[in-house]
Amino acid sequence: MDPDDLKAQAIALHDRFTHETHDRRAFMADLAKLAGGSAAAGALLATIGADPAAAAIIPADDPRLKTSNVRWTVAPGRVMHGYMALPAKARGRQPAIMVIHENRGLNDYVRDVARRVALAGYVALAPDFLSTAGGTPADQDVARDMIGKLDLPRIVQDGVATLAWLKGNRYATGKVGVVGFCWGGAMVNRLAVAGGDALAAGVAYYGPAPDPSEAAKVKAAMTLHYAGLDERVNKTAQPWIDALKAAGVPVQAYFYPGVSHAFYNDTSVDRYDKAAADLSWQRTLAAFKAALA
Repeated sequence: MDPDDLKAQAIALHDRFTHETHDRRAFMADLAKLAGGSAAAGALLATIGADPAAAAIIPADDPRLKTSNVRWTVAPGRVMHGYMALPAKARGRQPAIMVIHENRGLNDYVRDVARRVALAGYVALAPDFLSTAGGTPADQDVARDMIGKLDLPRIVQDGVATLAWLKGNRYATGKVGVVGFCWGGAMVNRLAVAGGDALAAGVAYYGPAPDPSEAAKVKAAMTLHYAGLDERVNKTAQPWIDALKAAGVPVQAYFYPGVSHAFYNDTSVDRYDKAAADLSWQRTLAAFKAALA
């Protein structure tokens, strides 16, 4: 089989496993058939899955930043925790950006993304949306299972409360944006619907869209990034884009041809596409600069 076809079919199997079935045994059996054996399947999985041990782009001890673990109350008796990064030499307050994790929870990759945001001149907060379920575990499969069992309306309320907390944070100007990936990209769209004018800008990476009828509730400027090969997510994209435009919402949507779901995630060797990732990040920072200045 052509290596590109093998990779594409393996990624499709992995996406089905991570977003739909969550049945690892069946997934590995199918991957072994595709790859030609269990050993080959294991090697292939190592390139299409995210590697928790991958090196960070921005080191955790980068002297240009101040980082900390933080906690905040989202409802009586309901506390969330997360990771905050700030420019070390910032003068005065900065706009704030929430960074929402994928369906593996708050991990080192997402903390790294938060540091990238902070280096661009923002107060960056990466919440753990599994906080009230005990926090993100080390096992990615367990984390995905936990994400799937969350009470989504309740979690969206937690996100809206977090926007309010971030808006009033002592380091922040009161202008808030949000960026999210995969599950987090879907959350960006949901928070744009639920958050009203508390949110100034939303950037969703390959996030499934809400019902288009919700678009009229969005007050934030929206930037939407889609992977060209991501049929599962892309089938929801155009109706959402059209509905946002019809509602008068400022929206920029970008489709990156020839790349797979999670193309921005540099911890996944065969998914990561540096050219698309760099271009999308330039567009993301430009969108935040325009909306949060």
